[in-house]
Amino acid sequence: MTTSDLPEALAQIREDFLGLEQRDRLLLLLEFANELPELPAQYAEHPDLLERVEECQSPVFIFVEVDENRIVHLHATAPKEAPTTRGFASILVQGLAGLTVDDVLGVPDDYPNTIGLTEAVSPLRIRGMTALLGRTKRQIREKVAA
Repeated sequence: MTTSDLPEALAQIREDFLGLEQRDRLLLLLEFANELPELPAQYAEHPDLLERVEECQSPVFIFVEVDENRIVHLHATAPKEAPTTRGFASILVQGLAGLTVDDVLGVPDDYPNTIGLTEAVSPLRIRGMTALLGRTKRQIREKVAA
């Protein structure tokens, strides 16, 4: 996969991680964890609308909106005590923000394996981020089909 295959924000995130030494990649992941946006009130007040991503070691929940212009809005929540999970969720929330349905569905499923964290975190954690992306795509397909 080349950087040009990715939407701009995800390509930039990938370049940022790959431009760092392994130990500094974890610090960048922590920065992303601290930047995970709060849930909008309509979801914070109705957690039943969120889907748990069971593959993640820590409890992470997502909800995808597709607006009338087919723009995707991913919302996620994860505990502050789970910075790796929060960081992965934040990467996707920020990286997918403002993309069209087709752009998000076109993101390679192995994107989490390409950002340089496979040596820094466990394969189980990478699997969790892959599941976050997969569930996001599944929710998009369901909403578009409805």
